[in-house]
Amino acid sequence: MTKIELETGGSVWKVLTKPGERVEAGDTLFILEVMKMEVPYEAPVSGEVAAVHIAEGDAVEEDQLAVEIAE
Repeated sequence: MTKIELETGGSVWKVLTKPGERVEAGDTLFILEVMKMEVPYEAPVSGEVAAVHIAEGDAVEEDQLAVEIAE
């Protein structure tokens, strides 16, 4: 299981995946808004999205768990 944690705090602008969906390495999973800049987070591995722990509009913090991917 690959866990994707946030590198910085901000606000979740858009979530582009959901549990059960197949993703490929490099696919954009979600986009954070950080200081009025859009920061995309990409899948580091291919697999099935096991869980999404964030939602659009959430205020998030550094090191918060965002998405889990089962390889």
